Amino acid sequence: MGRKETDMTTEKIPRRLVLAGAVLALPGVVRAAEWPERPIRMIIPFAPGSGADTVGRAFAEELAKAIGQPVVVDNKGGAGGLLGTVEGARAPADGYTLLLTSQGTMAWNLGMYKAPGYDPLKDFTQVSIGGVLPNILVVAAANPAASVADLIAQARAKPGELTYGSSGVGSSLHLSGVILEQRTGIRLQHVPYRGAPAAVLAVLNGEVTMGFFNTPTVLPQVKAGKLKALAITTRERSPLLPDLPTMMQAGVPDFDVAVWQGFAVPANTPAAIVGRLNAELNRISQNPQVREKLLNQGFDMLPPRSPQAARQQVVDDQALWLPIIKASGATAD
Repeated sequence: MGRKETDMTTEKIPRRLVLAGAVLALPGVVRAAEWPERPIRMIIPFAPGSGADTVGRAFAEELAKAIGQPVVVDNKGGAGGLLGTVEGARAPADGYTLLLTSQGTMAWNLGMYKAPGYDPLKDFTQVSIGGVLPNILVVAAANPAASVADLIAQARAKPGELTYGSSGVGSSLHLSGVILEQRTGIRLQHVPYRGAPAAVLAVLNGEVTMGFFNTPTVLPQVKAGKLKALAITTRERSPLLPDLPTMMQAGVPDFDVAVWQGFAVPANTPAAIVGRLNAELNRISQNPQVREKLLNQGFDMLPPRSPQAARQQVVDDQALWLPIIKASGATAD
């Protein structure tokens, strides 16, 4: 009798409701449907005050408004973004960890480290790419060099003695120096710091001769006359510094370095969450107020991209940069 009553009770439940319940019982579906229920952590694998930090915080502020939950910035700088990126790869794939990315962390580190501790394509799902940051070659105001040609002449007069600071081995700041050496035949000494702000301070204090830095990191010091800007690393001049030549205009052939900033989540994050994040981050990148704010600091927004297009950007950058790094002999190991 008990068995029969149980069967009859079960039969009264519509089949579609049983199936719906089974689907909702899947952990990923439940998490995606309820997301976000708590604050999201945004790992920025670079130091506070760096160009990447400026970009990440601007997006974090707007993303919090869009999803109705705080987005807590967690700076994990060091080793050219390696340390924070490894932490991002090890985070739960639940949609509550968002990593700020760049071609440095998604491509260059693979050439600089034999065992970086993560695989950009296997350990992450790319979400979007926001825009690009150029680098600016600067020296202290007291340095007699008035041009890139003057600086190259100094380096040739003292082979291996001129120094340049960066935010770490494998960063765009480091590889900009590597490319300068490759294109001109000069020899420089690389001095890595734990974050771009520390490296900028080293240039200001005369600890190192020069450095390549993201525009937001050095623009205030350049405008204040504390640093002397010699060239920008992109093909086009910056509207913020229209009189500043590009590296190619300054006589360095085939020099074009711009650092994109994007976002990724740990692999296997529910697709619905990835889609929601992609939509919100793309909307933020097209927000006129955000665009103006970041453009005034040298960050150029890119057209919205899908997660698939963001992943392809990583694939393309690995194909482009890894042979360059290998040919340079640069390594962090």
